[in-house]
Amino acid sequence: MQITGTFIDEISHDIPHQNWGPKEWDADFANMKKMGIDTVILIRCGYHQFLTYPSKFLIKKHNRFRPPIDLVELYLELSDKYGMNFFFGTYDSGKYWETGDMRHEVDVNLHIIEEVYKTYGHYKSFGGWYLSLELSRKTKGAVDSIAKLGDHCKAVGGGLPVLISPWIDGKKAVMATANQITKDSAISLKEHEQEWDEIFDGIKNSIDIVAFQDGHVGYNDLEDYLSLNKTLADKYELKSWTNSESFDRDMPIKFLPIKWEKLLFKLEAAKRAGFEKAITFEFSHFMSPQSAYLQAGHLYNRYLEHFKKSS
Repeated sequence: MQITGTFIDEISHDIPHQNWGPKEWDADFANMKKMGIDTVILIRCGYHQFLTYPSKFLIKKHNRFRPPIDLVELYLELSDKYGMNFFFGTYDSGKYWETGDMRHEVDVNLHIIEEVYKTYGHYKSFGGWYLSLELSRKTKGAVDSIAKLGDHCKAVGGGLPVLISPWIDGKKAVMATANQITKDSAISLKEHEQEWDEIFDGIKNSIDIVAFQDGHVGYNDLEDYLSLNKTLADKYELKSWTNSESFDRDMPIKFLPIKWEKLLFKLEAAKRAGFEKAITFEFSHFMSPQSAYLQAGHLYNRYLEHFKKSS
């Protein structure tokens, strides 16, 4: 099971920015290509006031900041250059995280989806949509919101695939700002099955791909959850990818590149569970040889060595 896709975390709120320009991004896409990555997913096109592209709608109607460079255009040009598939990540105002109600994010994103496809839909690499509003359990308005946004993406984009990447409400599902790395309460396998059976039933016609994050449960329990997620996705005829996190949730420093042994363990568990594709969050910070974290380059080298790719 090899990693063939990665998120691009340009608009982040809990990972330091690397201040890259076109030259560094071009080099990173080349490194991704060398590793075998064929899919890049913009984690979100904007967060609060900051944007990845000069959205006329968000700047004029919502007083968001104009970015100094159009990164969506840059990523699409690089995706075209390196023969990759680009998934556009929707906007996150932050209201969902503050209120727990995903319905706050729907109306603004209906406009964003139309604006983005009109502006960038002609690129060969524009291959799909990513709904950036992560969910774990059946929170307020989540099913209806995901369904409405997914339906709109399909209508506007001519049926291009829609991806979500939920998390499992396991013992390591703590906020990045929390002092602890685990919590006392965690969802059981049975509860997870019941809730996601209901969620998938409500969104099965609105999304195409589900890639659960794999870092929120203990390593001893991971394969059970992966196998269940695959079974549920198959039931509703959804494609199953695994989001194999390349950062470590087991240390009090949030967040650093993961130990190679742990990443390999997770990839092998996903292979046994029958997943068809592995993506990661995310290459540029946690696996790239030009990352601000020195150990990310070492992880890249160990990966290339293991899968017998030239270093």
